[in-house]
Amino acid sequence: MEPPESAAELEADAVELGEPELRLADPASPGEEHADVEAADAPGHGRCWPQGAWVCGSSREPVASIFVKKVQDVHAVEISAFRCVFQLLVIVPCLIYRKTGFIGPKGQRLFLLLRGIFGSSAMILMYYAFQTTSLADATVIAFSCPMFTSIFAWMFLKEKYSLWDAFFTLFAFAGVIFIVRPPFLFGSDTSEMSKNYSDHIKGTFAAIGHAVLSAMTLVILRKMGKSVDYFLSIWYYVILGLLECIIILFAIGGWSLPYCGLDRLFLILIGLLGLGGQIFITKAVQVEKAGPVAIMKTMDVVFAFIFQIAFFNHMPTWWTVGGALCVVASTTGSTIRRWIQSSK
Repeated sequence: MEPPESAAELEADAVELGEPELRLADPASPGEEHADVEAADAPGHGRCWPQGAWVCGSSREPVASIFVKKVQDVHAVEISAFRCVFQLLVIVPCLIYRKTGFIGPKGQRLFLLLRGIFGSSAMILMYYAFQTTSLADATVIAFSCPMFTSIFAWMFLKEKYSLWDAFFTLFAFAGVIFIVRPPFLFGSDTSEMSKNYSDHIKGTFAAIGHAVLSAMTLVILRKMGKSVDYFLSIWYYVILGLLECIIILFAIGGWSLPYCGLDRLFLILIGLLGLGGQIFITKAVQVEKAGPVAIMKTMDVVFAFIFQIAFFNHMPTWWTVGGALCVVASTTGSTIRRWIQSSK
């Protein structure tokens, strides 16, 4: 796989994947590969897959985030651990069936380790952001991932960083500022935004951390190319995530099952929907062009606003709406620019 021509392409890729994963098709026969090509050429054929990703959800999709906020008295690290355990039960049989092994190519193991650490840390931070701030705020801030992706691609992959890239980055940054509304810029009155501004700030920084780590994960996956199987990438993400969660839980002295049976059901659904979201969005970018998938992924923000109002009776502020428009405009603009460049 040749590297993209500019950081704008990486920006669009960051939007394509709710939780960045390696986009590899399963080993297939020549006939199956031909069928995949035909499917990719069929306009709109793959657009049901990103819709499936909305229904299932990865670490930041609105449906899964509902269950994260609904679970009572369970830390975000515990939720992440339960999700990793559930996904581990699914991934191990897949790896055995596909005979890919559990270690990976010799020259890619360091990248796989970094991918697992960054990806699992991003998951934990996103769940913590959902617990401490509103769905809309956390989702919009996490959607600023392309802003960091373009910067990291310029730094580590030596990609071009044009004035347009800088413009879209600044536009997304302005959207994040509108959501955070730091007192030194907007005054000391923050009561309209959140009942507990301290918790809101914690959730905001967690969402920003998720965006940064997700961007680093995407750059690592780009660096690895097609030399690593998709399920092997998830294996590193799950097993390292579980180890990370166990270490953190021992450090903070917390590990407990939820008391309510309904909360336990929510934990199972979080794991199931998280894995389903990864599969759906990966399939989407296999059978549909990048542009439609990237634009349809912006619906994550719309669903976050809808679910926040419908399930939690929490009306977003106009500052949040304005910030969301800035971030979505930035990511959509970078995607349109990519279309224009690829059509030349």
